[in-house]
Amino acid sequence: MYQVKDLTITHKKDLTTLVEGLSLTLAPGDRAAIIGEEGNGKSTVLKLLYDPALVEPYAEWTGEIVDKGLRRGYLAQELSPEELARPVWEFCQGSSAFEGADPRALDRAARQVGLSPELFWDGRPMSTLSGGERVKLRLALLLLDGPDLLLLDEPSNDLDLRTLDWLEEFLLGCEVPVLYISHDERLLERTANVVVHLERLRRRTLPRCTVARVGYARYVEERAARFARQEQNAAQERRAYEAKMERYRQIRDKVDHRQATITRQDPHGGRLLKKKMHAVQSLGRRFEREREDMTAMPEWEEAILAAFDEGKSAFPAGKTALRLDLPELRAGERVLSRNIRLWVTGPEKIGIVGPNGAGKSTLLKLAARELLPRTDLRAAYMPQDYGDLLLGDRTPVEVLAPSGHRDDVTRARTLLGNMKYKAEEMEHPAAGLSGGQRAKLLFLSMALNGANVLVLDEPTRNFSPLSAPNIRRVLADHPGVIVSVSHDRAYLEQVCTRVLELGPEGLRPV
Repeated sequence: MYQVKDLTITHKKDLTTLVEGLSLTLAPGDRAAIIGEEGNGKSTVLKLLYDPALVEPYAEWTGEIVDKGLRRGYLAQELSPEELARPVWEFCQGSSAFEGADPRALDRAARQVGLSPELFWDGRPMSTLSGGERVKLRLALLLLDGPDLLLLDEPSNDLDLRTLDWLEEFLLGCEVPVLYISHDERLLERTANVVVHLERLRRRTLPRCTVARVGYARYVEERAARFARQEQNAAQERRAYEAKMERYRQIRDKVDHRQATITRQDPHGGRLLKKKMHAVQSLGRRFEREREDMTAMPEWEEAILAAFDEGKSAFPAGKTALRLDLPELRAGERVLSRNIRLWVTGPEKIGIVGPNGAGKSTLLKLAARELLPRTDLRAAYMPQDYGDLLLGDRTPVEVLAPSGHRDDVTRARTLLGNMKYKAEEMEHPAAGLSGGQRAKLLFLSMALNGANVLVLDEPTRNFSPLSAPNIRRVLADHPGVIVSVSHDRAYLEQVCTRVLELGPEGLRPV
């Protein structure tokens, strides 16, 4: 059994409290999902529980962690530049479990995640593998070690649909406790039996932790119903209070008027009115105390994303947006696919799926290269690696208001505030923000520029499962064209009008 008692985490730089009072017990069979908006400390919690030294450079913590010598396995969200530069075989040898494993165990671990065992000894740099291949490889190495507790930071990122099915089965059959972060709503609905919800309320200044030993879908449903009841009760109490206060003000004003008009020749009446005014004031103080005891309006983090302007972002129906014909799709010397035909007309929303390493992101880059220079449309490209677009040390305000004009800056700050950016976060370099915050920034930029053709590589991958429905709604309502790669099953169902699978022989309808 693994216990966390009264855990509080504070950011050293600005003394922001990320997490406060988190207490959690994990036992075999528990599949606990950490959810919350971007930048709420989810990854920091996992790092701390694995090895406090990982967060020591930027965070302080108090509380107690009781692990009783459990062996912990940790899957980080991203690899370091040094790890990405290593050959695959050298990266694998960095795992003590790999060195001691026999060929049969290696073969079993590789096939569990859908990899060829030969990949363990591949000489290519880790950076040349697809995102999904890297996740699978690291999961295989983790399985070799046989940990007593699994801490998984976004294990579903970049996995193809078949491997997502495997991940669900793995989590459901896992005998050791698992604490994991995921933005995949389907995965959460099918696997989580404990929900750990990290929130930051009142413009991200007040942390709140909720631990519910229920499934994800039930948690969301019960949370919404609880807030609806609380809001209804609070509204009823406020209406009743206002009715009483209106009656109170009428009585007070009447006594006050009589006091102002009474003559000195009626001292007895004056004393009576003064006594009555004391009673009225006492009643007012009682009403004030009642107001303090009223049911509070519910508080929750609400993701707000600017919608695309229908006039600026519309794309004519039937007009050709893209005609891409490729005899071959290559990655270096490797031929990934042949005879690709990607024709898109307005206002289609295309979703491209396929196995990891099939070349989906490569194909999307080629589509963006065709679309971005064109002057007959306004194209915007969102790659998996946001750093390519956010250009280092530019702040979110500078990204949204490059002109620096006062009105543009004010509008940018208003939009960022609506999306729960704190004032200091608006002035941080965009490259240092969380993945979800950078994704929001790119969406805002595309909306402000009136893009009518969006090229999106995994657009929902960095949004919390509670934010994702809003993101999908905005994209489904986009009046233009979308060409996207995604493994998000909810996105494919709710946004895409056509889904294509990329394989060795090109694209085919799904």
